[in-house]
Amino acid sequence: FVHIHFRGYVMGRMSAMSFAARRFSSSVSRNMSPLGLSAMTRSITCSPMAVCHFSRFCLPMRSSGRGLSTAAEADDIDIDSVAYGFMASQALFTALETDVFDIISTAGEGGAALAELQKATGITAPRLQTLVTSLVGIKCLKRNSEGKYTLTPNTARFLVTSAKYYYGDYLRYQMGRQFYHRMGALPEVMSTGVAPSYASWFSDPEVAATYTKAQHNGSVATAKALIKRLELTKATSMLDVGGGSGAFSYVFCGKHPQLSSKVLELPEVCATGNTIKKEQAADVQERVAFIELDATSPDWPVNEAAFDIVLMSYISGSVPESIIRPLYANAFKALKSGGRLIVHDFMVDDTLDGPPLGALWALQHVTVNADGLGLCPAEIVSRIKDSGFDESKCETMEMITGMTKVVIAHKS
Repeated sequence: FVHIHFRGYVMGRMSAMSFAARRFSSSVSRNMSPLGLSAMTRSITCSPMAVCHFSRFCLPMRSSGRGLSTAAEADDIDIDSVAYGFMASQALFTALETDVFDIISTAGEGGAALAELQKATGITAPRLQTLVTSLVGIKCLKRNSEGKYTLTPNTARFLVTSAKYYYGDYLRYQMGRQFYHRMGALPEVMSTGVAPSYASWFSDPEVAATYTKAQHNGSVATAKALIKRLELTKATSMLDVGGGSGAFSYVFCGKHPQLSSKVLELPEVCATGNTIKKEQAADVQERVAFIELDATSPDWPVNEAAFDIVLMSYISGSVPESIIRPLYANAFKALKSGGRLIVHDFMVDDTLDGPPLGALWALQHVTVNADGLGLCPAEIVSRIKDSGFDESKCETMEMITGMTKVVIAHKS
C-alpha cells in the first residue's frame, strides 16, 4: 500500500508543498483510478490560512494503471470524447450565433486578432477568448504566431454565410436551437415512451417556421445530389410527401421543365413553404403546389394512379412504426403503373452496427417520435413489399455518406 499524508503551510513552506504536490501527482498518474482521484480531491480543504491537507489513503499498488484519459483503440469507446461532445457542439453553435466565422472570413487571409473579434461582436469580457480558444481546440479555427485567428478549410467551406456550400443555418437554428434541447429529454422519453409528435411540435408556427427554414438549406444540397442519380426525363408528375419547404420539388422541377409537383405538408409548414416558394424561378413556382395535410392521415387528397414519382424524404423515421406500411400503401395507390417510390431517410446498415451518425439521428427522432422505428434498408424493403411493390426491383444507395440512404421501389 502507498500512504500519502502531507500537511503544509503556504507561508514559508512553498518548497515543501511543491515537493508534496509532485509526489501526489506522480502517485496519482501511476496508481490511481478516477474513483480514487475523486475521493482524494474531495478530501482537500483550503482555509484562509492556506492550510492544505491531503487525508490518509490506502490505495492498492498496481503494476500498471491507465492514465486519466479515456482515449481508446478504434474498436473501443473514448468515453470522454462522447460525454463531453456536447460542449464542442455548443462552442460551434455559439460561434455561428455570434458571427465569429464570418468576422474572421471578412478579415482576410491574415486573420483577425482578438481585439477585432471583440469590437465586431461587442463581447469584451474574457469569455470571448475562452470561446475562440475552444474553437481552436476543436479545429474550427487556427491561431498563428501573431495571435490572429484564421479559419480551417471545412469551417471556411461550410460555416461562412457567403460560402457556396454553407449550411450553418441548419446547424444554428435546427440543431442548436431545437434538437439540442429536445435531446435533453431522451432519458425520460426512453423510460416513459411519452414524447410530442412532429405534428404537435409543429403546431407552434414559430417552431415550424424555424425548423422549415433551417432544413431548407440542407435539403436543397441533398436534392441536387440525388437528382444526379435519377432518370426523370419521362416523369411529369411528382407527389412530395412531407416535403417541408418544398426544397426537393424546387430542385427537381427546376431541372426538369416537364415535371410538376404537389407537396403534402402540415398547415404551419405549408405557410413557410409558400413563403420560400416565392423566392424560386417563376416557372418553378407555377409547377409546385402545397396541399395541407398530415401525411399520416389514412386518406390523401390526391387521385389514384396519378403520379410518376412519390418522394418521401425524412418521413419514414418521423412517424410511429405502425404508420409506415400505410404510408407506403398510400404511395402505391397514388403511383401510376411503372411509377417509383423514393424513400430517403437516416438509416443504418442492415447489420445494425452503424454508421454512428445514422444511428444517432434515429435516436434523436425518438424525442419527438417515441414509437418510431430506427431505419435500415431491410426494414424499409419489407414494408414496401407488404404494400404491393416488387421487392425484386428495389434499389438501395448511399446518399449523405454515413447518415442517409435511399431506397427506390417500383410499381409493376
